[in-house]
Parts: sequence; C-alpha cells; structure tokens
Amino acid sequence: MTRIRRTLPLFLAAASTVAVTLTAGCDIEKEDLPGDSSSAEKSPAEKSPAKKSPDDKPADDKPADDAPAHGTSPLDNPDGTDPGLAPLTAAADREAARALIDRLATKGRGSGSGYEREEFGDEWLDTADGVPLAGNGCDTRNDLLRRDGRDVRFESGDDCVVETMELSDPYAGRDIDFERGPSTSMDVQIDHVVPLSYAWQMGAGTWAEDKRRKFSNDPLNLLAVDGDTNSSKGDSGPASWLPPDKRIRCAYGVRFTQVALRYELPVTTADKETLARQCRK
Repeated sequence: MTRIRRTLPLFLAAASTVAVTLTAGCDIEKEDLPGDSSSAEKSPAEKSPAKKSPDDKPADDKPADDAPAHGTSPLDNPDGTDPGLAPLTAAADREAARALIDRLATKGRGSGSGYEREEFGDEWLDTADGVPLAGNGCDTRNDLLRRDGRDVRFESGDDCVVETMELSDPYAGRDIDFERGPSTSMDVQIDHVVPLSYAWQMGAGTWAEDKRRKFSNDPLNLLAVDGDTNSSKGDSGPASWLPPDKRIRCAYGVRFTQVALRYELPVTTADKETLARQCRK
C-alpha cells in the first residue's frame, strides 16, 4: 500500500505489535493502542472516593533544578502543534495564565452514565476533521510522538512508526529513552490533558459525534508523557491530580484551560480553584 509521506519535522510517530491498516495508509500496532489517559480511565461505577487534593501532597521524585526541559509555553502554542509543555515562571505569564483560567465556566460533575471510549471514535484516527495534523497519513499517536520527541529514528522503510526516541517528560520532569517493543512501547503514553471520561461527565455526552472525535484527536489536548505517571492520572480533574513536577503545574493548568475553552466545556468549581492556585505561587 502506498504511504503518504510526512513533511512536518516537528511531529513524531510510534506503533505496536499487531498491525492494522489506517484509512490514510499508515500502520500501527495493537500494543500502542491503549497508550493514553482514556485507557487508564475508570468508569464512573468503578471510581474510588474523591482523592485528597494534589496541592496537599509532596511532589513524587522531585526533579533536580537542572532537570531536562524540552517544550513550548502553552501561551505561545494555542493550537498545540509545537512540542511539549514548558514551565511558566515569568510574573507576566502567570498573570496571563490566571486571567485565562478566570474565564472558565463551572458546574457540577455528572455521573458519566453511558460513557464508553468508543463514543469518541476509534483510537488515534487520522481522519478527524478540523484538527491540525489530521489527514497526513500517520495516526494521531504517531503524530504526537513525532511532535514531542527528540533524536527520532523511524522503523526501516516507514515514515510513521518510531523505533527509538528521547522524550523530556513534562509531568515527572525527567528524560525517557523510548524504544519500540512489546514490553517498552507503553513507557511513553499519550495523555488526554482533559480526560475523555471527565469531558463526558461535564457535557460531552451531548455533543455531536464529530465534535467528540475532534476532541479526542486534537493535539491541543494531547501530550506524550511517562506511562506510569499517566496511568496514575486516570480520569481525574485537577482537584484530584496534578503533575508530580510542581514547576509545570501552572503550564498544565493553562493547557487544561485552553482545551476547556476551545470546546466550551465547563469544569468543576474545585478544579477551577485548583488551577488558579498553581499560577499564584
């Protein structure tokens, strides 16, 4: 099958062990399909009681001051096409972040009745309408790996499948040497910053199907991150989960807010207050 070649140098691709043919012509492998926060999300019936606020918890494995950084300020990346997530440290940036968060609408979190991952379309569609990178011949997971990684090497003869790369994980603040394989591909997962189940409970259940597909594959809502850290997030909102690296929390809040505002999605009052606190410190 003829492959559609990529020409965007900032974007990454990865794949797993059982090949399936994508509409646009790139192959991914089954081991990589669950590599995002939606796979780790629990159904509402399985959810545990509310977690203690992450503001009250120490950061896990606190990175050194010289921890690696490879990312873009979310304030300078409103469409999500530039790599990673950089901390917001300047007073003016944090003031702009607070102003953005203040625009969020709030409401109570619904029960989530009827939520299924499939309600947001097949995983990593290359055919979602109205989002950057769609229709380029590589699935969304591959695009995000190519966007966020460094020193990317592709599978021989393939412009989509990443064989090896280096990722500066924004959540835990450490470098990950990624190597594609049955036991290693899940070391890097693709996180939905605003989880799909969370979005469903906040109103996405009433959206048209094409809007949910767009939300699920929009690079603004997607980050390549450490797999274990992503799994710990599940479908939590900011009041229950924040990145372990405290330095990135304001930037994370901005990205969460950008997604919610783009899709006119409210957040809970507790989540809004938590996000605002991250940019006051």
